[in-house]
Amino acid sequence: MSKTRTHQESLEAQAQRKEVKRNLLLSTPALIVLICAASGPLLIMVVFSFLTSGDYGGVKWEWSTQAWFQVAFYRDIFDDTVSIADAHLSILWRSVRLSFLTTLTAFVLGFPTAYFIATRPPETRNIWLFLVTIPFWTNLLIRTFAILEIIRNQGVVNSFLLMLGVIDQPLDMLYTDIAILLGMTYVYIPLMILPIYASMERFDFKLVEAAYDLYASRWKVMKRVILPLVKPGVVAGSILVFIPSLGAYVTPRVLGGGKNLMLGNLIELQFGQGRNWPLGAALSLTLLAIVMIALIVYVRSAQKQGTTHGH
Repeated sequence: MSKTRTHQESLEAQAQRKEVKRNLLLSTPALIVLICAASGPLLIMVVFSFLTSGDYGGVKWEWSTQAWFQVAFYRDIFDDTVSIADAHLSILWRSVRLSFLTTLTAFVLGFPTAYFIATRPPETRNIWLFLVTIPFWTNLLIRTFAILEIIRNQGVVNSFLLMLGVIDQPLDMLYTDIAILLGMTYVYIPLMILPIYASMERFDFKLVEAAYDLYASRWKVMKRVILPLVKPGVVAGSILVFIPSLGAYVTPRVLGGGKNLMLGNLIELQFGQGRNWPLGAALSLTLLAIVMIALIVYVRSAQKQGTTHGH
């Protein structure tokens, strides 16, 4: 009996090894593409960040940590004194701040929208979701120029306010942080609505009725019942909005007018007019590090949420 069981376990182990080899073989093409298309360019950026800037662009194959030093510090070319790179840190802070505000604004606007769609009759929900996804049918640049036409000095908003007599002269909204915030919120808000809706669709609204029966206020129902149960969707939506906002290029470039740079614009500037490829590579890896930190926070939050539900 013992020999039969051992033989059977041996056969199962062999079958499992064959299954692993077969799955590895099937995934080999995808792994090759991933290594070449993702890891390859990333490795190039890592190497470039430790080289010396060329005289007319490109790099010199001379080992240097100057690019990483220039991310946060500035060395005077005359007296060799070192000071904080205020411009880089200011752009970094603006990128993080605007990305956070974009995420917050998208949540404030997207949560009620998702709640509204989730509480509609099942036969009409697809129509509302269809309306939410319509902006994805249009190119990002076109959507950004649409926002520009709305908030420019002779745009829809200023023309309407002037017609009503609310203002005497057009409001300067274009080429400001507010303009970038509006543009990024409009561009990324569907990425907030859809994950929250996916969580709310599985939500049992009988729990809300039970909370009302126990004399809970609307705020307590939202805080104690709805938000904790749809938290995974909120966290996923926040990550989906925050990460692309950090690396946004088109929207800050058009609505910021080149004056209100974000990290993506600064990186492009180093590879373009600045001709400082090592610094551009170091800034790119800095952006990647910020994104990785955001993802780690998301994963830990998801694991904590799963542990809570498990108990």
